[in-house]
Amino acid sequence: MLMFLARRAVVALLVCLTVLVFAFILTRLGGDLAIAIGGPNATAADIAQIRVQYGLDRPLIEQFFSWAMRAAVGDFGQSYFFREKVSTLIADRIPITVTLGLVGLAIALVVGIPLGILGALYEGRMADRLLSIVALFGQAMPSFWLGLLLMIGLGLRLGWLPISGTGSWEHFVMPGIVLAFSAIPAMMRLTRSGMIDAMSSDYIRTARAKGLSRSSIVLKHALRNAAMPVVSIAAVQLGFMLGGSIVIETVFALHGVGFLAWESISKNDFPTVQAVVLLLAVIYTLLTLGADLLNAVLDPRLRAT
Repeated sequence: MLMFLARRAVVALLVCLTVLVFAFILTRLGGDLAIAIGGPNATAADIAQIRVQYGLDRPLIEQFFSWAMRAAVGDFGQSYFFREKVSTLIADRIPITVTLGLVGLAIALVVGIPLGILGALYEGRMADRLLSIVALFGQAMPSFWLGLLLMIGLGLRLGWLPISGTGSWEHFVMPGIVLAFSAIPAMMRLTRSGMIDAMSSDYIRTARAKGLSRSSIVLKHALRNAAMPVVSIAAVQLGFMLGGSIVIETVFALHGVGFLAWESISKNDFPTVQAVVLLLAVIYTLLTLGADLLNAVLDPRLRAT
């Protein structure tokens, strides 16, 4: 188990280091940062002063290692636009993004797993075909378009839910549904395929021969073995939700990390952009690592890989 954990931890560390490098490089591909910070009305003297002030006059490799060493201890510098520490900006806004991601994941699990079980129990029948169409529709629907439809229908016409803000739990329902809508098909298909394999296995036939009820066979025996791929995809989908919250937070005016990233990109606030990209990558990597460890606990055979 320790060797399994060590191998996964090394891979996770290498992924984080790679993202650290690319987050730095990509912000430099857009042109001269000093000109972007100074704006169109800045003079040559102003730009030269900005280079010295922000250390942009130093070699790129020196700038990278200086930023990487500070980022390793949580110091991401100061925002060019907001004029405060990037770490403070992220700390203030990340609870909104995490709450939104957890709400979306909860909705996806509550809807996706039962639909997957239903599709497996009625494999090849009309109900299974209808669920496949729903899954296809869920993947094809753009998230921002679904968000606008919900805002018009549930928010403006029916008045059931607020369309923006973060004042109460109700503000996270519609954006959570939008986030979950793209994750439900993946969870539904994985649950369905896992349940089909489990229901045709020998131990299920033995359970039937013992006279166990159908609900006990499905929920207690088959679902437990079919749940492992769902655990992995749940962690991956949560990472996608946190990263993909940029669009949803912008549509619903939720001032989380995603909205902060959009503001920073539009204002050329590169220290904030770098920090957000790195943070989301680290969270995604840790979630994937956690899913691997949980799968290893559920299936001891994975520890030998």
